Amino acid sequence: MDKAKDTERELDREAGILVNQLRITLGSLGVKLPSLGRDFGMPPLIVLGNCNLATARALLDVLREVPERRPAGLGAVARAAE
Repeated sequence: MDKAKDTERELDREAGILVNQLRITLGSLGVKLPSLGRDFGMPPLIVLGNCNLATARALLDVLREVPERRPAGLGAVARAAE
């Protein structure tokens, strides 16, 4: 077997799983990113896409509710942008 092709297939599979997990998890929190998907280049990129203001607000609200997992300084930056 070609190791490079095996690696590409594994990355492709993982990207698909991650997109599905993001869709399910964000959806369970009331956030729907219409453009959520993946770019089919190598290495694969997860496309979070464009969203309207209501979706951006909902995403920001959800992110603010999880302070223990927030990168340092995110809360201050988000509040300063308001």
